[in-house]
Amino acid sequence: MRVAPLPENLAPLIYLIRGEKVLLDADLAMPYRVEVRALNQAVSRNQARFPSDFMFRLSAQESARVRSSSQSVMSSRKHRGHTYRPLAFTEQGIAMLSSVLRSPRAVEVNVAIMRTFVQLRRLMDSNRHLARKIEALEKRYDEQLAVVFDAIKRLIADEGTHKARPQRKIGFIS
Repeated sequence: MRVAPLPENLAPLIYLIRGEKVLLDADLAMPYRVEVRALNQAVSRNQARFPSDFMFRLSAQESARVRSSSQSVMSSRKHRGHTYRPLAFTEQGIAMLSSVLRSPRAVEVNVAIMRTFVQLRRLMDSNRHLARKIEALEKRYDEQLAVVFDAIKRLIADEGTHKARPQRKIGFIS
């Protein structure tokens, strides 16, 4: 029995590159149970299905940055004598992979990946909502605390003026 990957196992494989959440070719090949070379060949045979907003090749700097922050399979692979720069697939590109990789496993993996992206979006939305609530609370309490601090400052200032006045001597004047 084949088990589809779980969203919690896929989420750490998602990177934010060029403002897009992406999965790298090596990280996609693992759950699809295909070689990276086979995945990339399928993509290159269907290049028209993968415009630049669906898939792009990482620059040397992006590749180095990902390599330094990742335990990915791509860490030491060479390609045609040059350091291999992986392909990055956006959510739409991953959805398109299901039409290129025609297998029951590909369908299972795509469903799991789409669920992962949906969960990440929900999490980000709830975090934004929580951040807005915290901001509103900070503003409200900042205003209330400002009133308290003003009152304390007035008390300190009043105390200072009392000390500045000369004190009358106690007792009878004769």
